Amino acid sequence: MAPPAPDPVSAATLAHYDRQADAFWQGTRDHDVSQNIAELLRHLEGGPPFTILDLGCGPGRDLATFTALGHVAVGLDGAPSFARMAREYSGCEVLEQDFLRLDLPQERFDGVFANASLFHVPSAELPRVLAQLHAALKPRGVLFSSNPRGDNQEGWNGSRYGVYHDLDGWRRYLLEAGFTELNHYFRPDGVPIEQRPWLASSWRKA
Repeated sequence: MAPPAPDPVSAATLAHYDRQADAFWQGTRDHDVSQNIAELLRHLEGGPPFTILDLGCGPGRDLATFTALGHVAVGLDGAPSFARMAREYSGCEVLEQDFLRLDLPQERFDGVFANASLFHVPSAELPRVLAQLHAALKPRGVLFSSNPRGDNQEGWNGSRYGVYHDLDGWRRYLLEAGFTELNHYFRPDGVPIEQRPWLASSWRKA
């Protein structure tokens, strides 16, 4: 049987990142997301090392950070160039999977780190994707997400598809998927709220 045709939204978005892989790496490799990494780690229960899925790992910057902190990091990205770069840069296992066609082991991960990635999932598909991430987490595991925020609009930004959730909208999706809220904040720190475009939040598998 032939594999299913790729989802057109994912295909276009992933093709964009594949074309821009080198420029994306140069533009993001020095971004400081230590606040987000600390937010995930502080909620994990039990003793380290923890097994963490970096969902949308890109070229592997955060995989290398989690590994340096002593954890077992597994990457996932649907862009072939990113998956290759992440393996080479981090030395970690990297799954090459489309977010809309996830095939994840059950209850493998203590935490899922979804930094600037889940906003690419169309709202109609988001409940299913969140359910898959919920199933992939160990009991009481933690999902961290950071998304560009908006007024729940969605559509194309050039060749990339995005959904720009507000806090209430994002909260509804996560609660319906079986998560309980741990914390949320807006980034970056130190500027007025209207200049903080990122909504970060952490959630425990109920």
